[in-house]
Amino acid sequence: MSERITDWATGLMDTLGAPGAGAAIALENLFPPLPSEVILPLAGFAAARGEMNLYAALLWTTAGSVIGALALYGVGALLGRDRTVALAARLPLVKVSDVERTERWFARHGTKAVFFGRMVPIFRSMISVPAGVERMPVPLFLALTTVGSLIWNCVFVLAGYQLGDNWERVTDYVSVYSKVVLAASVLAVLAFVVVRVARPGRGRRRG
Repeated sequence: MSERITDWATGLMDTLGAPGAGAAIALENLFPPLPSEVILPLAGFAAARGEMNLYAALLWTTAGSVIGALALYGVGALLGRDRTVALAARLPLVKVSDVERTERWFARHGTKAVFFGRMVPIFRSMISVPAGVERMPVPLFLALTTVGSLIWNCVFVLAGYQLGDNWERVTDYVSVYSKVVLAASVLAVLAFVVVRVARPGRGRRRG
């Protein structure tokens, strides 16, 4: 799978250069199975070989991150609170009060969630949806997403640039980070299910 993604991203960059790297990252936001931790170091390696300008690689990959995030923000905005609550009401083990609790949490910590969420595998894309549902002001969302994405992209593009032919070592390190995040997420979901089964019931929507 990783080899196919590498070949696909390499072909895109060979054809389009730095904009190709940006397009790959935009698609990565929409389709998380396309890992940025493969695409970004590969872009850095291409820059080290002189196939694209390093600053252009950083600019275009960050632009791709913002475009992909903005598309998911739009999905959240179109979904809206009412539809989110209606969907939650139909899901097993989920209470409407869970949505309301999440809303309160996002109202207090949304800016930090969007900023730091751009640096966490799995959640990098997902965080844009609740931002859209809660209608975070678009200029604020764009600013947080741009800065958070730039930091994440710089780390990986520059690592690929410095490592050169050994750029794949970056993905080895990040895969450990990703597995830890995934394991923590699975444990959190299991804990939620256990608690909800032990205390069944369905919350009510606020009037």
